Amino acid sequence: MMLRSLCRTGGAILQQTQRTVPRLWVTPAQQRWASSLPMNTVVLFVPQQEAWVVERMGRFHRILEPGLNFLIPILDKIRYVQSLKEIVIDVPEQSAVSLDNVTLQIDGVLYLRILDPFKASYGVEDPEYAVTQLAQTTMRSELGKLTLDKVFRERESLNSNIVHSINQASDEWGIRCLRYEIKDIHVPPRVKESMQMQVEAERKKRATVLESEGTREAAINVAEGRKQAQILASEGQKAEQINKAAGEAQAVLAKAEAKSKAIRLLSDALTEQNGNAAASLSVAEQYVSAFSNLAKETNTILLPSNTGDISGMVSQAMTIYSTLAKTSTKVPAQEVEEKSEEDVNQSVPPQ
Repeated sequence: MMLRSLCRTGGAILQQTQRTVPRLWVTPAQQRWASSLPMNTVVLFVPQQEAWVVERMGRFHRILEPGLNFLIPILDKIRYVQSLKEIVIDVPEQSAVSLDNVTLQIDGVLYLRILDPFKASYGVEDPEYAVTQLAQTTMRSELGKLTLDKVFRERESLNSNIVHSINQASDEWGIRCLRYEIKDIHVPPRVKESMQMQVEAERKKRATVLESEGTREAAINVAEGRKQAQILASEGQKAEQINKAAGEAQAVLAKAEAKSKAIRLLSDALTEQNGNAAASLSVAEQYVSAFSNLAKETNTILLPSNTGDISGMVSQAMTIYSTLAKTSTKVPAQEVEEKSEEDVNQSVPPQ
């Protein structure tokens, strides 16, 4: 009961102290850091994600952790209250000049967190104001290294460079910059008009290039099609000629074989009985057939003197045939005689 009454008394004294403490020395940027300094009531309850810096007789003593804490009255005093949560700060709009001398109006958002309450309390007077000013100067410095086109293209790299530069300077303050985001980039109206004209020209250029590439591809495709058609046509003609030549060769061979068979059969028939009569009949039939086809293909006609003497013509043809047959029979007989003489000469031994 005594502890509960003591806590209630401390809370009432704390509220009364907050109402009566003068705040004329607090600036608007510093109000969040110094507006909630609690009174030493011996028993204190520190909220989660807050760090209370305690001084003893004007000198740093310790940092109160979240939960129940005890202090010595009069000697101990809570000097700073730091929030350990992530803090969001709006960076005011500022003007910066790019590498190609274009004036830009840029604002952003800064996200930071206090890592060391001791450094944040004693390393800098106003951490929020210091980080904001550092972000603005770093932004102007980084924008001066880039042209206008790269500012829009390399927005992420620009943010990371600003965060890196802020962290290098804010380590001594116990503050860690988590990220920086550019909200808006405003360019002068004339520059905006020139950028729009540049974009339109670039699009027209791309359209012209694409159209020319399409025309070129179409011409190449047509040429390739014609080439392939000519190649296929030549291959077809080649195959046709090869097949035609092969067919003609086979036809010639077939005709030759048929003619040879016909000659063999004719020779066999002539050697049989009454072969001459059959030959005479065949010659007479061919003679009559030849006279029936006269003057059908041309106007020039050669006729023998005795066109009506068919028997004379047949007898003349048979005489020619018999003469050729005798000649053909003499040649093998002479070859046989010559061969027999050579055999005799070889069998007689030399003396």
